[in-house]
Amino acid sequence: MKNDLTDIAGVSVGNAHDAGAISGVTVVICDEPCVAACDVRGGGPGTRETDLLNPEMTVETIDAIALSGGSAFGLEAASGVMAWLAARGRGFVVGAANVPIVPGAILFDLNNGGDKSNIAGSLYRDLAVQACNAAGDTFRQGSAGAGYGATTATLRGGLGSASSKCGSFTVAALAAVNAAGSATIGDTKQFWAAAYERGDEFGGPGLPQTVSPDALKPRAKGMAGASTTLCIVATDAALTKVQARRMAVMAQDGLARALHPVHTPLDGDIVFAIATGKIPLTDPLADLVAIGTEAAHCLARAVARGVHGAQTPPSSTMPPAWKDRFA
Repeated sequence: MKNDLTDIAGVSVGNAHDAGAISGVTVVICDEPCVAACDVRGGGPGTRETDLLNPEMTVETIDAIALSGGSAFGLEAASGVMAWLAARGRGFVVGAANVPIVPGAILFDLNNGGDKSNIAGSLYRDLAVQACNAAGDTFRQGSAGAGYGATTATLRGGLGSASSKCGSFTVAALAAVNAAGSATIGDTKQFWAAAYERGDEFGGPGLPQTVSPDALKPRAKGMAGASTTLCIVATDAALTKVQARRMAVMAQDGLARALHPVHTPLDGDIVFAIATGKIPLTDPLADLVAIGTEAAHCLARAVARGVHGAQTPPSSTMPPAWKDRFA
């Protein structure tokens, strides 16, 4: 296993970024339509096609998910993914037409010092097409894709991913970490998610013996709406939309284990859940409990990996990278 989202067979990931704009796009493409759902907890979400993912809605499956920087301008990334998929005959069949189903979500990275002069133009649509062309079973973490321009309250953010076996199933997570809060405990190098680390996947700094009261005080970016952590959890289990929704709900606890504070009025935190349906459930209740639990663990690890893997920021308006400060 590669310890990332592409350990789910039939799922590929592609990244693209613009170094001048300090922003980027991450695309997750399903080889075949996948059951999907989502759960929104942040107070300032920016989304596209998420209503369609509600269990009572007609369309059961999606073709891809687009995650983007750029605030609301970044919603155009999903249009680029739709065009790329349509050119390949993908989509929900409506008579003679195929309509690719591409939910999307955005994070705010407009004040990180980059040149945003083209954000209202074709920037995010073009980046999305580049990300689709780059999609495969390997992808860069840290300062990449939708996490390229991301920040947290104290450190540069980034794109992280993790995976795990869960009995006969595989579970994985991906996160573009642009949180209002912090992924590390106070001013230390130690991650809130340290209890879930596998090996030294995010540096192995462990947990402190005690957490100081100062570390428990909320640290957050001062600007409203300048945050959001975008997440995807995936499994090869055969889940219904209702079960996928429960997986997304349970996975939100991974954010609570990795970020402090979380789900604030300043964030647009969202978790998408996708299921490829390759492996049937044997005990629907017990299997779903196990899968949702593991999804939360993977998501906590993905958040820490994204921050740990970030590179030296290209702008003085961004906070330092974890490796610059602690490595």
